[in-house]
Amino acid sequence: MAEISANAVKILREKTGVGMMDCKKALVECGGSEEKAIAYLREKGLAKAAKKAGRATSQGIIGSYIHNNGKIGVMVELKCETDFVAKSDKFKEFAKDLAMQIAAASPLCVTPDQVPADLLAKEREIFKNQAMEEGKPEAIAEKIVDGRLKKYYSEVCLLEQPFIKDDKKQIKDLLNELIAVLGENMQIGRFTRMVLGEEAEAEAAEE
Repeated sequence: MAEISANAVKILREKTGVGMMDCKKALVECGGSEEKAIAYLREKGLAKAAKKAGRATSQGIIGSYIHNNGKIGVMVELKCETDFVAKSDKFKEFAKDLAMQIAAASPLCVTPDQVPADLLAKEREIFKNQAMEEGKPEAIAEKIVDGRLKKYYSEVCLLEQPFIKDDKKQIKDLLNELIAVLGENMQIGRFTRMVLGEEAEAEAAEE
């Protein structure tokens, strides 16, 4: 078994926000590799998040962000199960990060299934026409369309977007990691992004 130093555990905890014991276990399981341990913890986080997904989220906070030029503002609803978690620093920090993400990346909605059907059909048609114009057979064109739609979702859906502070992670990764750390189900609800002089650019309600 690989010898795991206290410093290695501390560094992994700082990078992931996961408890010391879980960090040490991950490093042991992964032979001391930090990169593999991070992936291991992420997978565990997904499993924990899946188990909690059906639990009611009646508490939470409204995160907000005003850009330093005073011309872009965001409000986002982040929900959890208890008032205790809603008041925690990690929960508040994530709500703030979400608001900053929305201000910078201007998503259209929270999840792919919230993209309006007419808009999705239009994008699919554009992607298919592009593929056909490139001379691709129809069967191949359909696969290309699926790939381009995935990229489209990563641009317009908040959960699918790369995090502005670390583009190796998507917002859904951060959400699942927080669920694993704080031990409650969490959901991103509505959000509004406002630009001075324009109508609200984005408002999404959780289904």
